[in-house]
Amino acid sequence: MTVTWEESGWERVAPGVGRCRLPVWDCTAGLVVGADAVLLVDAGSSLGEGARLRAEAQALTGRRVTHLALTHPHFDHVLGAAALAGAEVFGAVGVDTALTGRGREELRADAVRHGLDPRAAEEAVDALVRPRHAVCGERTLDLDLGGGRQVLLANVGPGHTAHDLAVLVPGDPEVVFCGDLVEESGEPQAGPDAVPSHWPAALDRLLELGGEDARYVPGHGAVVDAAFVRAQRDALAARFGVSR
Repeated sequence: MTVTWEESGWERVAPGVGRCRLPVWDCTAGLVVGADAVLLVDAGSSLGEGARLRAEAQALTGRRVTHLALTHPHFDHVLGAAALAGAEVFGAVGVDTALTGRGREELRADAVRHGLDPRAAEEAVDALVRPRHAVCGERTLDLDLGGGRQVLLANVGPGHTAHDLAVLVPGDPEVVFCGDLVEESGEPQAGPDAVPSHWPAALDRLLELGGEDARYVPGHGAVVDAAFVRAQRDALAARFGVSR
């Protein structure tokens, strides 16, 4: 038996498209439902959160998650990925370098530094899955074999990281999952892996994808409009001294 978005605690953003705000780090996870496949956008900060997302997606759709898109390689977005067994995993080209070798140790340390239980961090990093599908430019996913629901994965970075992936869901309204290229609940965070000189251009690309009437889903915080994204683009350009 399936449940409604409201019953599950998810926010319905558009028909067949929803998102939830996970606790502690207020990280967004998105869900796109097609007739033949189900896409999850980001996987949470631990195997426990990944399992929660898997179970809630199953309750909402009556089917398992078949596809997982990772918007960028930060712990609060990727460490739940191994809980989505059998899902086809997508990421921006090069993201696997941040999820293997030294990148795994940095990911674990960053999670613990931000307050994740060390044992949970170790368990998630040990089980971490690398994306099988690297997106260079754009890639279309068919979630409905009849052509009724196609989703565009777009490698729009670098910006917040060197490997930023956005997810465009056509419809009325169109929805753009932005990852942490856009943050509503606080100033966008620019860590050591950020590429500030390219970040404003990445937001220009998001605006090109979605247009003026789209709903933009940030990596943290409430859903925003194009005017918010544009204002954040201008603020980042001023903050980092980037001109057009």
